[in-house]
Amino acid sequence: MSKHITVSPTEVADRLAIRELVEAYAHCADCRDAKGQMALFTAGTHFVVYMNAKDPMPSMELHSREALAPVFADLNKFDTTTHFVGQSTIFTLTEDRATGETYCLAHHVTVAGEKRRLMIASLRYAETFVKIDGAWLFAERLLYVDWIDERALS
Repeated sequence: MSKHITVSPTEVADRLAIRELVEAYAHCADCRDAKGQMALFTAGTHFVVYMNAKDPMPSMELHSREALAPVFADLNKFDTTTHFVGQSTIFTLTEDRATGETYCLAHHVTVAGEKRRLMIASLRYAETFVKIDGAWLFAERLLYVDWIDERALS
C-alpha cells in the first residue's frame, strides 16, 4: 500500500520555479544569451567544473557572477548546441534554500569547412539554490562531466 504525501501549494510552486531555473540555464546556453544565463546566479555564486568527474581536483573554480561571462561566452565557438535536461531532483527544500542534482546531455556541434563534428557530454550538476526577493537563483553549481563522446556528423 502506498503512502499519500501532502505537498503544500507553496512547495509545488517552489519546485516548479527551481525546475524552470534549471531549464532557463540550458535555454540561455543554447541561445547564446550569456547575460541572461549570468542573471540566473547570485552575485557571489560559486561555480566549479570537474572535467573528469572522478578527479577530486576541479578544472575550474569561479566565485562571482561576473566571472561566469567568459565561460558562457566560450559557447560561441560552437556552431550550435543543444542542452537536453533530464531528471532534476530536489534533495532539500526550505522557504528560501534548496539543494538538488540535475542531469544534462550537452550536444556541441563544430563546423570546419565541410566537416561537422559532434561532441556529446554527460553532465551532472550538484546545486544549491536560494530564493531572493521571490526568485530562485543558483548560489552554487558544481558541474561534473561523467563522459564525453566525439564523432563526425554527416
